Order: sequence, then C-alpha cells, then structure tokens
Amino acid sequence: MSTSDNRRDYSLPPFKVEYRSENADEHLAGHLAQRFRLNRFDDDLVIVCIGTDRSTGDALGPLVGTKLIAQSPRFLQVYGTLEDPVHAMNLKEKLELIHTNHPTAALIAVDACLGQFSHVGNINVINGPLKPGAGVKKELPPVGSFHITGIVNVGGFMEYFVLQNTRLSIVMNMADIIASGLAKAVTLASTPSRFDSVLYD
Repeated sequence: MSTSDNRRDYSLPPFKVEYRSENADEHLAGHLAQRFRLNRFDDDLVIVCIGTDRSTGDALGPLVGTKLIAQSPRFLQVYGTLEDPVHAMNLKEKLELIHTNHPTAALIAVDACLGQFSHVGNINVINGPLKPGAGVKKELPPVGSFHITGIVNVGGFMEYFVLQNTRLSIVMNMADIIASGLAKAVTLASTPSRFDSVLYD
C-alpha cells in the first residue's frame, strides 16, 4: 500500500521461536536486529500493532503496543495500544494517518493468528505484508514490509469463538516476548557492528 513498503529488501529467511523457549526474546531480537539494520535508521520504523482489547486472543497486538511504549524504545514509532487500538474498523484511517506522519517509514505489523495445535505458542517473523482479517474472512488493507504474528490458539473452526476463549496467560506471555524482542532489537541494530559495512553496501 505504501511505496516505502517496497523500497527496502527485507527478504531474510522467515523466523520462528516458541515463546516458552529459553531466551526467546533474545533469539527474536537477534533476528529482528538483522532486519532493522537493513533500514539503517535513516527513516522511521513504525510498529503497527493490530487487534482489539474486546477479544482475549485478538488482544496480542494492543498488548504488545502498550508494553512497547512503556519501554520507550528509540527509533520506534508505535501505533495500536490497549488505550488506542488499531483494528478492523479503523485500520484504513490509521494507515492514512501513519503514511501522513511517516511518509518514508518502514512499517512492521504485529498481530495474533490461529494455527495448528502443534504450532500454538509460536512467534513468527514473515516476509511481506500482513493481511489482517484473512482468517475471519475480512477484506482489509495489507500492512508492513514484514510482519510478526503470534499463534495464540487453534484455527479452522469458529474463529471468533476461539479468539474470544483464548487463555489470557498465553497472550500476555507472548506479548512480553514480542515487546522485549522488538525493544532489544533496536538496541542491537543501532550499535555499530562489524557486519554493518556488508549490510549497508
């Protein structure tokens, strides 16, 4: 949707980590830092946390946004919190605001999703834009140069009911890992590295 979404090459291999694994946030941060270094911090990095606090499972994005803002990470602009969520009803409006305020920004989307039973608890970083609402048959604009999803419950049947009845503890713990991973990634990516000359060439 935004021209900035296609300006940079974020085509690193997809990444996956289970939120209960040891040092999950640090593993996530290491991967995200590689992607952030490609941005070189000459433009804004905007984190768009999608979801609503009216559904336990779908609250992952707003929880990440709220926790991330509390950490006040440098270089990151955060949209979507428990107080001011970005959801299906206002997504187009919020994206217009973001593109106005940050016309050259790289957007990274964060959202909850449903998946196979064996994948519940996985945090995924995936190339390309997020297509919010696809799992519940909604047509919404794509978001992001790449996106982060947390598999909060099992999909395939009665998705709205499943999201409403997702355990809050899982969502809260996943939000902690994602927010911590993003904040740590900024610190890692903004620190001069022996790899910088390779990444910036």
